[in-house]
Amino acid sequence: MQFFTYHQEMQTPTWSKPHQSLDAGNAAGSNEEIDVISLGRRIRHLRKQKKLTLDDMSEAVGVAPSQLSLIENGKREPKLSLLSKLAATLGVTMDDLLGAEPISKRAALEIELERAQRGPLYQSLALPTVRVSSRLPMDVLEALVGLQHELERRLEMQAATPEEARRANSILRMEMREVNNYYPHLEEEASKVLAAVGYSGGPLSHHVAADIATHLGFSLRFVGDLPHSTRSVTDLKNRRIYLTQSSGDHDPRAVLLQAIGHYVLGHETPTTYYEFLRQRVHTNYFAAALLMPEKAATQQLREAKARKELSLEDLRDAFAVSYETAAHRFTNLATQHLDITTHFQKVHESGIIHKAYENDGVNFPADHTGAIEGQAVCRYWTSREVFDIPDKFRSFEQYTDTVAGTYWCTARTERHSSGLYSLSIGVPFAHAKWFRGRDTPERSKSQCPDPSCCRKPPPDLSMSWAGQAWPAARANSHLLAAMPTGAFPGVDETEVYKFLAMHSED
Repeated sequence: MQFFTYHQEMQTPTWSKPHQSLDAGNAAGSNEEIDVISLGRRIRHLRKQKKLTLDDMSEAVGVAPSQLSLIENGKREPKLSLLSKLAATLGVTMDDLLGAEPISKRAALEIELERAQRGPLYQSLALPTVRVSSRLPMDVLEALVGLQHELERRLEMQAATPEEARRANSILRMEMREVNNYYPHLEEEASKVLAAVGYSGGPLSHHVAADIATHLGFSLRFVGDLPHSTRSVTDLKNRRIYLTQSSGDHDPRAVLLQAIGHYVLGHETPTTYYEFLRQRVHTNYFAAALLMPEKAATQQLREAKARKELSLEDLRDAFAVSYETAAHRFTNLATQHLDITTHFQKVHESGIIHKAYENDGVNFPADHTGAIEGQAVCRYWTSREVFDIPDKFRSFEQYTDTVAGTYWCTARTERHSSGLYSLSIGVPFAHAKWFRGRDTPERSKSQCPDPSCCRKPPPDLSMSWAGQAWPAARANSHLLAAMPTGAFPGVDETEVYKFLAMHSED
């Protein structure tokens, strides 16, 4: 589930870290860092504005012209005493001399090019540096800075490969497993929000969800022209959350609560794909903790365990959420509060894993990066067998012997706009005794990852058809597509900003 909060200030790359001056910092009355490149350009501009040569300045402040040249070129940082003399000679205050804003467009370009050439990206190219001076034509200066921007953009685009995303997802899943998918700080934040709006129990109504937004200072706007690549848009400037009444596959309460989650959790614009995924996991968790509060959900689960009647359907019905939300929430609470290890799968009807989590040692298929998503699950696992079950009203339970042990799983199928999916929760055999459906007669055996288990056709079929079949494969365009770029992958920021500009006038 994917939601986006849009900040009004866009981040820009910094090519080099400004030098810190203890003396200058004290002069400004703070410990702020001094940008020596910007300072040098400002001194040069003010000197030329007063029609002073380096020799004239040297005589006035008692420093050699060569030393002043180094300062103006941003290669040496002046001491406080010299800064004071320079300011007096140039007829400005210290604050004017240490100002952060470039004094002209050309000065801004000169500073940017100077920083770029000193940065690691330019230096890694082993190219000669260009002397940045007043004799460098403006069009050349603009072209060099533009080339630097384009080079950075292309390198960022190349870095955003599917493999990078898969590695980030694998790292995140390992982190989730280490904490048993339980985050106390997220539970605490959700509890504070619920207490603030007077939540007293039961399913979280749309009305209470709206009260949460109001409590946090946001108004809600339902629109019919939400940007196609988003499920919600948060306007932090005008404190509005834009939603659409056509929620499709998603619970509108969850869409709103996730949008709120970005604000409550203090998320900033993600700078890596890992950070983007981590924010998404945390907002998903936060929304589920609001829809299914820890205290109430844990009480129900403990009572059901005592009766040996644990059931995802009962958890789903008690809080009026989707089966998928109930399954996710079960993984948050099962190990922490019930001492039950578990695994979760969302599998497409093609057999491809869409989402997965485990802390019970089940042997999910994985690639060399450790990524599970996109892998084909064994056709004898419950998450695949359930597609062939005629009864879609009730859950399907099965014991499966795997190379990692025997697991009991409960699964059901749900149709989404992108196809039919199975949703399953599984536990090791020893924990099956706590669940309703533990008496199922269904048994299966998997030898995966042994290819002879289900990846190779049976010998009799191979004898008859090997070399005699030529299927026309369905070409999936996403296999050839590059990873979406930008802080929020796949989102057209221009479309979003135009949307906000238009609706801010309402």
